[in-house]
Amino acid sequence: MPGMTHALTFAALTVVLTVTSVVLPAAPAIAKKTTKTGTRNPVISAAGTDQAIAARWMKTMTPRERIAQLIVIGFSGHPMNTRTRDYRKFVHLVSQEHVGGLILVNVSNGRNVAKADPLEVASFVNRMQRLAKTPLLVSGDFERGASMRVDATTVFPHAMAFTASRDPKEASIEGEITAREARAVGVQWLFFPDADVNNNPDNPIINIRSYGENPDDVSAFVSAFIAGAHSVAASKVLTTAKHFPGHGDTATDTHLNLATIGGDRQRLEQVEWAPFRAAIQSGTDSVMTAHIAVPALDDPSIPATLSPKIINGILREELGFKGIIVTDALEMGGIAKGFSVAEAAVRSLLAGADVLLMPPDGEAAIDAVAAAVKSGHISQKRIDESAMRVLTAKAHVGLATKKLVDLEEVHSVVNSIESNAVAQRICDRSVTLVRNQNDFVPLKPAGDTAFFVLTEGPTSVEGQAFALEVRKRSVMANVTILNAAMSAADLQSAVDHAAQASQYVVVAFASVAAYRGSVALGGGFPQLVLNLTATKKPVALIAMGNPYLLRNFPDVAAYMTTYSTVPPSEVSAVKALFGEIPIGGKLPVSIPGFAQYGDGIGLAATRTVGEAR
Repeated sequence: MPGMTHALTFAALTVVLTVTSVVLPAAPAIAKKTTKTGTRNPVISAAGTDQAIAARWMKTMTPRERIAQLIVIGFSGHPMNTRTRDYRKFVHLVSQEHVGGLILVNVSNGRNVAKADPLEVASFVNRMQRLAKTPLLVSGDFERGASMRVDATTVFPHAMAFTASRDPKEASIEGEITAREARAVGVQWLFFPDADVNNNPDNPIINIRSYGENPDDVSAFVSAFIAGAHSVAASKVLTTAKHFPGHGDTATDTHLNLATIGGDRQRLEQVEWAPFRAAIQSGTDSVMTAHIAVPALDDPSIPATLSPKIINGILREELGFKGIIVTDALEMGGIAKGFSVAEAAVRSLLAGADVLLMPPDGEAAIDAVAAAVKSGHISQKRIDESAMRVLTAKAHVGLATKKLVDLEEVHSVVNSIESNAVAQRICDRSVTLVRNQNDFVPLKPAGDTAFFVLTEGPTSVEGQAFALEVRKRSVMANVTILNAAMSAADLQSAVDHAAQASQYVVVAFASVAAYRGSVALGGGFPQLVLNLTATKKPVALIAMGNPYLLRNFPDVAAYMTTYSTVPPSEVSAVKALFGEIPIGGKLPVSIPGFAQYGDGIGLAATRTVGEAR
């Protein structure tokens, strides 16, 4: 009975998270532990049965179908009318071209992301699985658990929030819960954990998606997530370490343009590659490539995704990775602006990739690779090697015996009370207080405080949980939700209306988003914060997301960060402000000029949760 097992497991796990934060072991101990817990690659060392199943599937495939197995196309999980052109094209790729897999993506409307319903995702996946000649491998960027793409699932914070507590067990628990929820909706391949070392405060696309700037931290948490995700025998999933050879020390969003990572080879080996080595030792099933140039390793105009020196030379031969190598999305600007669909597909495979993720035109990519095989530019043996890796992975996660999910069981797994309690506790433990002049935190009587919640767009739901929680504690609290699209006059008017307050709390949402190119506060928000500090009244700044905001507002009296924009992190911020939880988080990154790695002011709780003020 899966539902009962799930409940018992996570009831027990909630006890684990009540203990005091655990200090990470030194690097040698981490490496030793990781090697001991598992050096097998689940795809390559699968039982002979998995490889036998893969071989049987291969025998039924034409050369073109084997190429198609290397293609993964996107779907939203939302209902599609079966008479639409888009639906017919999708069905053609699945039932006629026989693409190998799907990836769940969100539909975006400005800053508002429309996630799919769990049952709709599972139902659509089942429909496609019925149409597929060979079972589809379904993937998703489940970086905050399934909640990154699917509504009504357990909402975890971003990766960096986990590291603030210094307890890798939390990442392991997230891996376990994510595996269960992913399989419940029909997803078998997780594009996580993020193995990037975020040592560039101006990185616009990694930032809080990384476990931090310390390679030992990142290695430990990457390994822990993989172990947790692999621990659920009844919900087997594939994990993915990304984005090789390391995307942390860049200042360009590769969704927009080709990024470049500097540093010599020695630094790359010591910093960027350490978490990937740990992931490989821990049995990660796949590694995702990055659309970044690495002048120390290859031509500065060639993305790593297309570089044989980096993918075959470093990842395959030097690091010894034997599993699936998947490209980052080929529709991204870091590739698409410099290379055609055909060229990107062919060169990725020649570089050593096995799976082509989201080419702008799936059929054109298949055509291009087929032409390259026919001309002898790519050997059939090369295609078959990658196809066998993909097919063996499908057998490993049990698709040969069960490719459909039980729709009746979906809501007995996802979004459980126990899982949400675990996620909330992780958010609570992540809160980090970096500055606290004159004991601003915990708050004095809330009636003297004006709260400004700075959200990223007019359609955003950011800040609603924060405002609700504050008003639960102080019904008459002065809470104003603003958005970055508002005019300077409207923002100033909001400030003027709060002129009677004796102190201000600014809750600033600054999330990481593709195609945005920045994690700075938008619109007139920077000037608003500066205007508030200019009043000489105490200002507390709470960074919901990007933890580096203190650099731009050096005169705030208090600075706190949660490393995430999710609602449970909003709840944690309120509980910390009102003294209802102990504050014990430590910075997983340094804030240049203001705070060092590991800084964090510890405070004990002073009142019970939800106590009226």
